[in-house]
Amino acid sequence: MISRLDDSGFDNALKDLTDILHACVQDGASIGFIHPFTPDQARAYWQNRVRPDLQTGALELFVARNSGRVLGTVQLIPATMPNQPHRADVAKLLVHPKARRRGLGGALMAALQDRAIQLGRTLLVLDTRSSDPSRILYQNLGFQIAGEIPNYCRNPFEDRLEPTTYMFKDLS
Repeated sequence: MISRLDDSGFDNALKDLTDILHACVQDGASIGFIHPFTPDQARAYWQNRVRPDLQTGALELFVARNSGRVLGTVQLIPATMPNQPHRADVAKLLVHPKARRRGLGGALMAALQDRAIQLGRTLLVLDTRSSDPSRILYQNLGFQIAGEIPNYCRNPFEDRLEPTTYMFKDLS
């Protein structure tokens, strides 16, 4: 089941969100964090970075649940500049490694896209490490490659830089 998570449900989902982020980083996801990465750091990300933006409406948080547990999440971040009222960013599509290959990533993205259209956002933009499997998922969901930036992000395990691919999808 996919739903939008608001501030009133945040505390109940925090443990699962923390577990998902920690597990994804431990599994090698390049989502802004590097090793060593602790559960406390994962919790701090949700509490200190996501929750304030959720409270102000600067982002919308979607979750995938099964049997009451959150197994996946993605963020929709509408652009705020006056010349970009049609655009939104997609951030942190995360599915717990033990829950992958069940269609949760695609279902989360479908819900995000539906909401973007409701908000009048007709262009979605995201970035992903060029070697991540998520790039294939995004292409299968209709995202197009805008370009690649070399040496953009640090590998989560090793002290080396890797390219990132910027992608977009026109929803109009």
